[in-house]
Amino acid sequence: MEWTEKPVPHVITKALDRPWQRDVLRAVGGLSLPDCWVAAGFVRNAVWDLLHGYARPTPLADIDVLFYLDAPDAAYDEQALEARLAEALPQHTWQVRNQARMHHVNGFRPFTSSADAMCHWVETPTAVGVALDRLGRLQINAPLGVGDLLGLRLQPGPHFRRERLPIYRQRVRTKGWAEKWPNLRVLGF
Repeated sequence: MEWTEKPVPHVITKALDRPWQRDVLRAVGGLSLPDCWVAAGFVRNAVWDLLHGYARPTPLADIDVLFYLDAPDAAYDEQALEARLAEALPQHTWQVRNQARMHHVNGFRPFTSSADAMCHWVETPTAVGVALDRLGRLQINAPLGVGDLLGLRLQPGPHFRRERLPIYRQRVRTKGWAEKWPNLRVLGF
């Protein structure tokens, strides 16, 4: 699955309009990584906070940066990339991962792109990434769509609906999303 340019829903643009979020997107863009996106909680939390009317952002455990480069791991050292981001914006904790090697985590076939990797994430509303294009416009990569994210629905991704469903359920309990966002509808239990 490849990323194709899609319009960014207004709610997502509005949710990601704070100066610190733009600073994050500019810093990540400055790395010039291929097929690179800021995803997961960075997008999900901002949208759910907006939809709940929260004035203050829900704290992030880290900022997830994903890219895709099918080359030896030495080509891009993830820890060095995290250190570069921490130098630029030390107030954040960073997690940078090359999706070309992340298929090993849950025993999937090798991924072909960041979008393909996100199709294999545990829950659907987390599988949304954003980036700034060369003109500073927000771009979106949402291979599973944005319906669950915008509809305040939490459900397992396509690869976590059967034998991997316990992984999804444990993650939902551990993260405490239903307590943080009480209007969230949790499916798959």
